[in-house]
Order: sequence, then C-alpha cells, then structure tokens
Amino acid sequence: MAIPTDSNDTFLREVDENLRRDQLQDFFKKNGTWIAVAVVVFLGAVGGWIYWQEYQKKQSAEQSEKLHAILTDISSNRRQTVPQRLADLEKSHSDVVRASAALTDAALALEQNNRSAAIAKYRELANDRGLAQVYRDVATIRGTTLEFDTLKAEEVVSRLEPLAKAGNPWFGSAGELTALAYLKQGKKAEAGKLFAAIAADQQVPNSIRARAVQIAGTLGVDASASMPGLPQQD
Repeated sequence: MAIPTDSNDTFLREVDENLRRDQLQDFFKKNGTWIAVAVVVFLGAVGGWIYWQEYQKKQSAEQSEKLHAILTDISSNRRQTVPQRLADLEKSHSDVVRASAALTDAALALEQNNRSAAIAKYRELANDRGLAQVYRDVATIRGTTLEFDTLKAEEVVSRLEPLAKAGNPWFGSAGELTALAYLKQGKKAEAGKLFAAIAADQQVPNSIRARAVQIAGTLGVDASASMPGLPQQD
C-alpha cells in the first residue's frame, strides 16, 4: 500500500529535523567550550565598553564643573592656582574640556601681554590632529589674527584657504584676514571681491559684514546693497 503524499512529506520533514538536531548536538559537543568562551569574551567586551562610556561621561561632567569653577575664579581675580588646574584639564579625554582649557590658557597669556605664549598655544591646538576640527579652526583663526603683522601675506592666504570660503562657519573672520592679506600683496581687486562676498553672506555676523561693506567701498566695490541699512556708496 502506497504512503499518502502528505504523510510522506511529514515523514521526510521529521527525518530532516532529526538530522539537523543531531548535527547541532554534535557541533555543540565539539565546539561548546569555544562557543562559551566567545560568548563570555563578547559579553565582557560589551560590558567594558558600556562601563568606559559611563566612566567618560562622569569624568567629563566632573571636569566641566572644574572648568566652570576655574572661569569663576578668573572672573573674581582668584588666579593663583588657575594655571596648574588648566594644565590638568588640558589632558582630558573630552575634546570640549581639553580645547576649552587650552583656549582659556591662551586667552590668559594674551591678557598678560605674553603674545608668544598665546601664539604657541594656538599653534599647538591647531596642529592637534586628535582634536575635533571645529576647535582646531578656532585656534587657527585666533592664532593667525595674533600673528598677522609678522606673517607673510601668502602664508596667511594659504593657512586660511580652507576656511575663507562662502558657507564655511568661519568665512567672515577667515575671509576678512585673507582679504587684508590680499591688500598687503597689492591685490586690491581680489580683496574688494572677497569683501563684497563677505558682505553678501547672511551667515556672517553683521559687524563683520558692515565692516566688509565699508572696506569694499574704499576699494571701488559697491557692496552696500547687501546691507540696506548702511549708507549707499557713491
């Protein structure tokens, strides 16, 4: 008597399931120890990563509080221990804390008329490839501003070239310095064109735009339409 088709299919499925179960059991018998070790290592790695993340968050929060306390002491003229405390925070794993501490250190040096120390700190930050680009850009702008009178015009243009472009967050400051470098080179047309572009960029702070309109006007470029509130150029 022939086996019905559906019964035959059921029989084959049961045989297949039993075979796979036996193969799985054999696999775990042969590799169970290694699998257990791998699972333990994986869980340990995940646990360690979570712990490290939480530790860094806690440490960053504590360091942020220390930085706030330092700034409070500076504003209250209690500065005796500030240099060492800033130096400690400049070793932080947090970009925000490390950069803020270094920038504060540079600002204090400048306040004390120690331009060389401030410039050195800005250079250090600008060249720190382990730091987020935004902080390196801030240091580049501030350092170049301090060094402008002693730098060759072409060096200023080269250093700021990535930042002196419309749409860049630092276009106003970097573009202004670049345009002034053009003037040092006698390139009045290029300078006037760049000042006009700065004036037309609404993302640039109004104080810089207004200044750009005025300087562009002295170079024969009427950029006053970019800021209707200013007097029209003759």
